[in-house]
Amino acid sequence: DNVTLQIDGVLYLRVMDPYKASYGVEDPEYAVTQLAQTTMRSELGKLSLDRVFRERESLNASIVDAINQASDCWGIRCLRYEIKDIHVPPRVKESMQMQVEAERRKRATVLESEGTRESAINVAEGQKQAQILASEAQKAEQINKAAGEANAMLVKARAKAEAIQLLAAALAQQHGSAAASLSVAEQYVSAFSQLAKDSNTLLLPASTGDVSNMVAQALGIYSTLTKPQAARGRAEQPPAPGDVQAAGAEVPKAEQEDSS
Repeated sequence: DNVTLQIDGVLYLRVMDPYKASYGVEDPEYAVTQLAQTTMRSELGKLSLDRVFRERESLNASIVDAINQASDCWGIRCLRYEIKDIHVPPRVKESMQMQVEAERRKRATVLESEGTRESAINVAEGQKQAQILASEAQKAEQINKAAGEANAMLVKARAKAEAIQLLAAALAQQHGSAAASLSVAEQYVSAFSQLAKDSNTLLLPASTGDVSNMVAQALGIYSTLTKPQAARGRAEQPPAPGDVQAAGAEVPKAEQEDSS
């Protein structure tokens, strides 16, 4: 990518054949150094600037192989080559630092956005679960409330039916009317004590204080309502066998009188 670099390297050599090193080349150290530099230039030309810093080990191995292939006839063997330092131009270095900073800011922004996204998802999931649980709880509460009200109505109805049966049985006894009169009188006195508590305006009949008169009126209404039921019950009962026979006996007597 057309970036000028200055690289410092360390080269380790061993003379394997002194005769070849003395007569095969004029200056073996200089020759090996030049070979290392040219090999380094050719290998760096294949890489971009970012890969140079990541592939030092492969560069070192490539340079060692290239030197050993050329220096075999010189009686010299390259043991090791290491890149000591890489110098980058100041402007390129600033650009690289800016690139690194931008990359780090990008990562930070991405991580922050992912955290915000995860947080929003978690909050939404929590709200969803909370609404579902609240609706289920409200549904269960309404069902339990309706079941409780239904059971309460049934219990009240049964209790009222039993109370009516007990009351009817009590009224059918010998002193049932007297007990009913006492109950009506007590209720009348209790209601009379609650007058003028909610409002100051009252409309009362002239005989409000006459408890016996009010009880008599209440019992008269009760007897009036019960008489038609009693008459209807007697009308629905079938006639006794003796009554049928008596009626049949009277018919011939009447016919005898007509004939006479």
